[in-house]
Amino acid sequence: MVPFLPVQRRFVSYPRPLLRRAQWRSLDGPWQFDFSDSTEARDVAFGRTIEVPYAPETPRSGIHELGFHPALWYRRELTLTPDELPQAGERLLLHFGAVDWAAEVWANGQKVAEHQGGYTPFTADLTSALQGETLSLTVHVSDDAQDLSLPRGKQDWQPGGEGHGIWYPRTSGIWQTVWLEKVPAARLLEVRWTPDAVSFAVTLDSEVSPDALGAQLRVTLRCGGQVLARDTYDLSSRQLSRTLRLPDPGIDDARHALLWSPEHPQLLDAVLELLGPDGEVFDRVESYTALRSVGVDDGRFLLNGRPYKLRLALDQGYWPEGGLSASDDEYRADVELAKTLGFNGVRKHQKIESPQWLAWCDRLGLLVWEELPSAYAFTPQSVERLTRTWLDVVRRDVSHPCIVVWVVFNESWGLPDLPLRPDQRAAVQALYHLTRSLDTSRLVIGNDGWEQVVGDLLTIHDYSADPAEVLGRYVSREALGRTLHTFRPGGRALALPEFTGTEAPAILSEFGGIAFRSGGEQGWGYSEAPDAETFLERYADLMAAVHASKGLSGFCYTQLTDTYQEINGLTRMDRTPKADAAGLAAATLGRQPDPDNPLGYDVRWRRSQRQLAAQGERT
Repeated sequence: MVPFLPVQRRFVSYPRPLLRRAQWRSLDGPWQFDFSDSTEARDVAFGRTIEVPYAPETPRSGIHELGFHPALWYRRELTLTPDELPQAGERLLLHFGAVDWAAEVWANGQKVAEHQGGYTPFTADLTSALQGETLSLTVHVSDDAQDLSLPRGKQDWQPGGEGHGIWYPRTSGIWQTVWLEKVPAARLLEVRWTPDAVSFAVTLDSEVSPDALGAQLRVTLRCGGQVLARDTYDLSSRQLSRTLRLPDPGIDDARHALLWSPEHPQLLDAVLELLGPDGEVFDRVESYTALRSVGVDDGRFLLNGRPYKLRLALDQGYWPEGGLSASDDEYRADVELAKTLGFNGVRKHQKIESPQWLAWCDRLGLLVWEELPSAYAFTPQSVERLTRTWLDVVRRDVSHPCIVVWVVFNESWGLPDLPLRPDQRAAVQALYHLTRSLDTSRLVIGNDGWEQVVGDLLTIHDYSADPAEVLGRYVSREALGRTLHTFRPGGRALALPEFTGTEAPAILSEFGGIAFRSGGEQGWGYSEAPDAETFLERYADLMAAVHASKGLSGFCYTQLTDTYQEINGLTRMDRTPKADAAGLAAATLGRQPDPDNPLGYDVRWRRSQRQLAAQGERT
């Protein structure tokens, strides 16, 4: 029998929060390490120690060396406990959250896995390689930093490695959790949840191992202590798709109490059990889902069928000591930071974040735009790599209720001649339609910011520092229509002739970027404030303009935190706010702050509101 695991116990510390089992072991911590071009592990000295899962470019790894690292080797020796040694009918799996870029894995000298993709997970079955209780793991990673056809996101490709322009230090090797898991041979491999908030139903798509054929799958959905649904299905094939109907409370207030939103992040706990012919439990996993819907209507973004104003922050997902990697506490703190500053969502920019962070967004209530990291050259190989990465990303994250938008490309990165080349436009259209074919429950953006070819939202990047200019461009749908034909950010047209979404909800998906050197930092922004008081005032004025713009259905401010040389965050890179947090939150929310604010922000708020109202009337 599988031991019972309370739902909350490993809710987010477990590396795969949507498919949790009781028995697992983290292999994060010190590993033997070396940079080496050797093709055989026996020729590698392994003379250094690295702290996994931090990349060697980061201080927290213990290596902290920038520059090019085309070949990396890891080794770890460990002793398996009696509980970890698989018995008959069991398997021992080794999971990697993400390794950048190509990885080969050996266990006790036997190759057990190969994988390509810097942002996606993979698993090795170690069972056949086991030799008693001793386990020797070796990982070889190849990462060509100058291969511009790789999906790299914001990682720099120039010598030195410190970053330049809008690109940051590189990430090489293992950068997400590594963990062991003993599983039954008859087990669940995959679980996908698709909510239907209108019909008060949830569809479950699952896949089981070949050994599970002929078993039964029992599914239980709970809200708190109340059982909402419990069904048992015969498994005559490895794939199963069933819809669970939930009791509809009928009254609006009671219905909305079961719906997920940032203001009310109600999750439904799930337990899935594989049952043998005598009712014995072969496998038991815990998961969760939520009732929520995403849509558009009459130029408005809809959440759960009602108009919803998006207040997003651009979130790059870098930490001073860990680079792209963070602890579970840091993931939670970032979600709480965004909510504290008044945002109801973030656009995770050019990074596929850890599932642990997504679980905190699910649990605490934060909308997410998930974005494919870009390649920087357009080649058949880059299209293939982007497609493979994106398929793995959508498959991994499609059941997270926090994700409401998929973003395929950003600002024509990797598509340098998009207006001129039909093959580049076809790549945007192909990935957009591929995403829609995989998931019709969310919105998809083809190319965020400008030169849009296809998409469910009209997104605009506008870094004007003049609030009156911003208001004039978006004060009404009529003004927005003029802006589409006259405004060319970076010299780029906002929409190409093929784009049919000019009536879609308009989102100012990048703006602001006010720099403030709060601690004497060196760097840049799109405009600059000399002190905290001016910084807050300018932020409030821009936010007042955006809130007054009736042509917009939402916004995404650049950015949540400073990121290396970009010092245009609302906080420093260490997450310390650059101005009064309550004042920043009030501006984000479009509210008048507390008049006791020590910066006197309420006075400036009233002044900016009057000025913008007058400007809007003139426009």
